[in-house]
Amino acid sequence: MVIAFSFGDLADLALAVFLVAVGVGLGWAFLRLAVTFDRLSSLIRGTEREVLPVINKVGGSVDRVNAQLDKLDTATDSAVDAVGAVDEAVRSVSFAVKRPVQKLAGFSAGVSHGWASLRARRGFSASMAEAKEASARREHDLEEELKATTSRD
Repeated sequence: MVIAFSFGDLADLALAVFLVAVGVGLGWAFLRLAVTFDRLSSLIRGTEREVLPVINKVGGSVDRVNAQLDKLDTATDSAVDAVGAVDEAVRSVSFAVKRPVQKLAGFSAGVSHGWASLRARRGFSASMAEAKEASARREHDLEEELKATTSRD
C-alpha cells in the first residue's frame, strides 16, 4: 500500500492544524472572557447590595432634613411676624408718647426762661411772652430732632 501524499493534501493538513489551533485559542480567550464577566457580574451584585441601603438611608436623611427645614421656615415666619408686631407696637407707643413729651419739654423750657426773665427784668408780661416763645421754640426743636432721628433709621 502506497500512500500518496500531495502538496494539496499537505496544505489541507496545515489548514486543519491552523484552524484547530485558532479554535483552541478562541476557546481559551472566550473562557477567560467568561470568567472576567462572571467576576464583573459578582462585583456589580455586591455593589448593589452595599450601595442601595446607603442610598435609601441618605434618602431618608434628606427627607428628615427637609421636614426640619420646613419647621424652621415656619418658626422663622413666626419670628418675622413677632418682630413686625413689636415694631408696630413700639411705633404706636412712641407716637402716643411723643406729643406729651414735647409739651412737657416746652413747658419746662418756658418755665426756665420765664423765671430767668422775671428775675432779670422784674416784668411779668414780658416774662410770660418770653416763656411762651421759649416753649414754642423747644417744642419745634424737639420735633426736628425726632424727625432727624427717624429719618436715619
